[in-house]
Amino acid sequence: MANDDQSAQSEIRSLNPDNSSSRDNQDSQRNNQRSPLEDPANPYYLHHGDNPRNTLAMQLSISVKNKIGFLDGSIPKPSPTDFVMYNAWVRNNNIVISWILINSVSKEISSSILYDDSAAAIWNDLKMRFHQRNGPHIYNLRKGLMNLKQEAQTVSMYFTKLKTVWEELSNYRPSCTCNGCSCGGVKKLQEHHHMEYIMSFLMGLSDNYTQVRSSILLMDPLPEMNRVFHLVSQEEHQKGNTIG
Repeated sequence: MANDDQSAQSEIRSLNPDNSSSRDNQDSQRNNQRSPLEDPANPYYLHHGDNPRNTLAMQLSISVKNKIGFLDGSIPKPSPTDFVMYNAWVRNNNIVISWILINSVSKEISSSILYDDSAAAIWNDLKMRFHQRNGPHIYNLRKGLMNLKQEAQTVSMYFTKLKTVWEELSNYRPSCTCNGCSCGGVKKLQEHHHMEYIMSFLMGLSDNYTQVRSSILLMDPLPEMNRVFHLVSQEEHQKGNTIG
């Protein structure tokens, strides 16, 4: 009887094999056939938390939400004949517009751009409208950066102030968004800004850090900013121990 039972189970297994690889293939096919509206990695995907009342830090947050293509116009409006994708584009575009209107501009400004039909058009309008007004602010930031000195502050306090001004200035620096640069110019530009950042920090240090400053300037290539800060902080700590 035991042999008969085993034979029967073997026949059942042969008729209904546990084909896990087949199931995996089916799951993979279903994932590949997933609609872009259901794929979290696709910019057309709308999470249930993506609503107009979300507080966003404009361009950065829209980028995190994977919606930057609707802001810069790199995701064009599909043809109305493609009903599903056309309506998905309209919904995403309207969500981005609501983020701009509700969280990023005043009521006076929002009333003048309310009837633009795309987030990209609104964004370009705002950039053109306020671009010329950045001049005085950039001037004040640059002047403050040039006059910023450590003096009696700790290295950490001085660096925090400099970092705040530098990062605000970075918001006004043009950047390449096409991802098509093949000559290495973008990398060289980033390296140049990095060098300027380090120079600004070292120039404002007090004369007590002449030795470590000279050592850093002799490094080729220059280390990362965090490393520079660590070296100067280490020098400050050693000087404090010596005085103690």
